[in-house]
Amino acid sequence: MEERRRYLDFTIPQLLRHRAAEYQDRVALREKDLGVWRSYSWKEYYRMVRRSGLGLAAIGMGSGEKLAILSDNIPEALFLAIGAQAIGAVSTAVYQSSLPEELGAILHYLDATVVFCSDQEQVDKLVEVRQALPRVKRVIYEDPRGMREYGGDPWFLPVEELYRQGDTLDEERPGRFDEMLDQGHPDQVCHLCLTSGTTGLPKGAMLTHRNYINMGLQLTEVDPLAESDEYLSFLPFAWIGEQMNSFGVALVSGVTVNFPESVETAMADLREIGPHFMFGAPRIYEAIRAGIWLKIDEAYLLNRMFYTFFMGIGEKAAAYRMRGRPMPLSLRMLAWLGQQVIFRPLVNQIGFLRLRRAYTGGAALGPELFTFYQALGVNLKQIYGQTEIVGIAYMHRDGDVRPDTVGKPLPGTECRISESGEILSRSLSVTPGYYMLPEKTAELLEGGWLHSGDAGYIDEHGHLVVIDRLSDVMHNSRGEMFSPMFLENRLKFSPYIKEAVVFGDGRDSIAALINIDPVVVGKWAEDRGISYSTYMDLSARPEVARLVGEEVSRINEAAEKEHFRIRRFAVLYKLLDMDDGELTKTGKIRRKFVAEKYHDLYLALYDESIKEKRVEARFNYQDGQTATVDTVLRFHTLGEK
Repeated sequence: MEERRRYLDFTIPQLLRHRAAEYQDRVALREKDLGVWRSYSWKEYYRMVRRSGLGLAAIGMGSGEKLAILSDNIPEALFLAIGAQAIGAVSTAVYQSSLPEELGAILHYLDATVVFCSDQEQVDKLVEVRQALPRVKRVIYEDPRGMREYGGDPWFLPVEELYRQGDTLDEERPGRFDEMLDQGHPDQVCHLCLTSGTTGLPKGAMLTHRNYINMGLQLTEVDPLAESDEYLSFLPFAWIGEQMNSFGVALVSGVTVNFPESVETAMADLREIGPHFMFGAPRIYEAIRAGIWLKIDEAYLLNRMFYTFFMGIGEKAAAYRMRGRPMPLSLRMLAWLGQQVIFRPLVNQIGFLRLRRAYTGGAALGPELFTFYQALGVNLKQIYGQTEIVGIAYMHRDGDVRPDTVGKPLPGTECRISESGEILSRSLSVTPGYYMLPEKTAELLEGGWLHSGDAGYIDEHGHLVVIDRLSDVMHNSRGEMFSPMFLENRLKFSPYIKEAVVFGDGRDSIAALINIDPVVVGKWAEDRGISYSTYMDLSARPEVARLVGEEVSRINEAAEKEHFRIRRFAVLYKLLDMDDGELTKTGKIRRKFVAEKYHDLYLALYDESIKEKRVEARFNYQDGQTATVDTVLRFHTLGEK
């Protein structure tokens, strides 16, 4: 570890140069294109970063300028990001799902002068708001398909031409790249990472080379990775969860980063790669769990009986394994048998057979889902942090996994709880602040501690327990406190419930708006001969309402306290969606926005005389089109005959 601590004195591009000299022809990156995997060695990786950095310098990009990346997960995104950092510029990334107006506002705030796009779809968004982007000097694109109509416009530059200009500059000034690279300092800001934007326009957290490298060092000190390990890059590059692996962990540990052919094929490519470690938002694991439920539901009766029996055994074994305690011999033998006969083939089908470490973060994951994966033999662990501390500051350790906590601080991370119950952190990975937002920075780093905005406490085992956002913690009319996020996660453990929004602040009881899972519930309906045409139609079926009511009742029965129980619910006629502003780009509920948008439904939930309500449903699509549909929403009261 002492040898690796010297990496803290490197910048990200300098560490890549070190890796290239050390590993030479060992595979660093692998990309699937047209069904064929193409590999880049560490030496080639560094060469492409060199070409990119010099190319950016050749087109006039200077130190401190901003390169924005609007791209799928492809090697070129890393080539250009690290290339920009090598010449003293700053990289940043924007979610591909951003709408043109949103994109224009973000790029204006970030002061981007060069934008890299993966394809025509993203370029077209920039063209639509071009007049609002006077600072953007060049738009670089990777995929030339569909770009012919923009030919001759100097605003656009194919990435191959950028490389060519970089090669020319390298020939003219052979030592120029190393000069710029050597001028870098680990405490320089290298990337602006957008926050989730739960309360409005995302803020750009300024992150330094040392921030990223320290996080990679501390994570791999707790969970060492082998240089031969594989990682699949499928999370949006704009999310800190992807950056912490592709910038920090990969360069610190030397693992191979794999890029899927597309977002649509990511899960199939995951099965092909069989990664050794994986990081995903809770939605990923919830979706995989839903797929497993479907497989079991379609299996023969005997197989379902075996699955149910061995899942019970697996859960008992998981309780021992998560606590690092030895199992009784009989349980160990039955658990081994269940692994070989049921779970190993199932885990192999989803690509998790070689998975030694699986992490989830970005939002809370219910304890039941943890136990589910641990019962399958998947070493799923919670991590906790925020963009402003490079995504991770707390995590579970092997043999010390407690599903209702987020683990202990990483080495070198300090934690304390403020008088108001807020989680405060301090480490070398903490951001210097927000870009161009000094007042927000002062609030964030008040007193020399990173303020999370989350309520929590340290339990008797030294684990951090996150309750909810301080602003989201609720109290009923009797002053009893409850966490809506906790209850929402309990609801989402049901395979039939995809999303839930819980209300009850200042009220006598708790109510919820619920999204059903269209795949699982659709299959359930088909098996019972229940016809439907659209999600709206399916969600309105009385049989579906009874199904959801049974799930909510089951969760109520397990509630530890009476005031945790849900009294009323409605099945929402549409899925909560990022395009409609109801979810952040990382899939978190924008709770205040949802409460305001569905205020009439919220009021109806608390008027038990209202059994149904006619509503006008408005849908927004990515191409800017909208549609309006009238429907009837029904409200259900638990315990009513």
